[in-house]
Amino acid sequence: MKKKILSCIIAVCFCLMIPLAFTGCKDGKTVIKINEVTHSVFYAPMYLADSLGYFEEEGFEIELTNGGGADKTMAAVLSGGADIGFCGPEAVIYTYLGGSEDQPKVFGQLTKRDGSLLVGRTKQDNFDWKSLDGKEILAGRPGGVPFMTFEYVCKNAGVSPKFITEVSFNSMTAAFEGNVGDYCTMFEPSASDFQAAGKGYIVGSVGEQSGEIPYTCFMAKSSYIEKNGDKIEGLLRAITKAIKYLNENDISTVAEKLDGYFADTSIESIKASLKTYKDIDAWVDNMAMKESAFTRLQDVIELAGELDRRVDFKDIVLTETAQKVYNEIYA
Repeated sequence: MKKKILSCIIAVCFCLMIPLAFTGCKDGKTVIKINEVTHSVFYAPMYLADSLGYFEEEGFEIELTNGGGADKTMAAVLSGGADIGFCGPEAVIYTYLGGSEDQPKVFGQLTKRDGSLLVGRTKQDNFDWKSLDGKEILAGRPGGVPFMTFEYVCKNAGVSPKFITEVSFNSMTAAFEGNVGDYCTMFEPSASDFQAAGKGYIVGSVGEQSGEIPYTCFMAKSSYIEKNGDKIEGLLRAITKAIKYLNENDISTVAEKLDGYFADTSIESIKASLKTYKDIDAWVDNMAMKESAFTRLQDVIELAGELDRRVDFKDIVLTETAQKVYNEIYA
């Protein structure tokens, strides 16, 4: 008991005396503040790692905030409002090209496909992407990976929709429900919930159509990564274990673990969302980003006219720790 009390005192004192050595302290516990681009079953492994106690095993807990767009997530990281950003790697590319005294770097990739589902107002069993020509579509913010990936799919299909871009990322579903646009891209579980409520119909998967691309990644400022290498490794280990758990267990089992993270969503919608993402092979096994994937991402950004010049993979992507963790878990 004395040892436990002494440990608690030391932990509290350490938090009070040296606040910069850790990510943060809350009730004597180490807290990592993560700003996620949006809240979705698409990011199931991160929530699973929390639900299964994997973060706790690594000696910390996470505090999630919703950025509502990669630009806002990056702003949170640069301002110190978040320790780690979880969003599309394009935000890191743009920051690098703009010049940064403390350049953010990607240290782990979670998703390898676009997680957006295209939702229409009518049921279309034999949906053809060519039918989008001239249609009004809510597909995100120009310069963001969701928008650029959708644009990439449309160009490959030879169609030219009319994009509605003045609606913020987090407001697109509400705008579509308010009769704005002919189609809207939504993440899960929003898409399944929307369909279950009879408000629209899922007609296609953007990720299935676009192919693999490094879609959502973890990144932090270089100074944070240098000072908190143990936290970075712990985060990667916890989430890699969660990915493995997700792959090795049935959808019902996984859905039960996620239920508390989506309070307004039915367990059936969570199951449907998990099935959607499992069917398109949305998640990586190894969180170390591949250079070939990074090259394809820059191809997509360049095609969208949003890339001033190419960025060297090694300048903004770190893979050593993620690879080490993967080797440990899958040995």
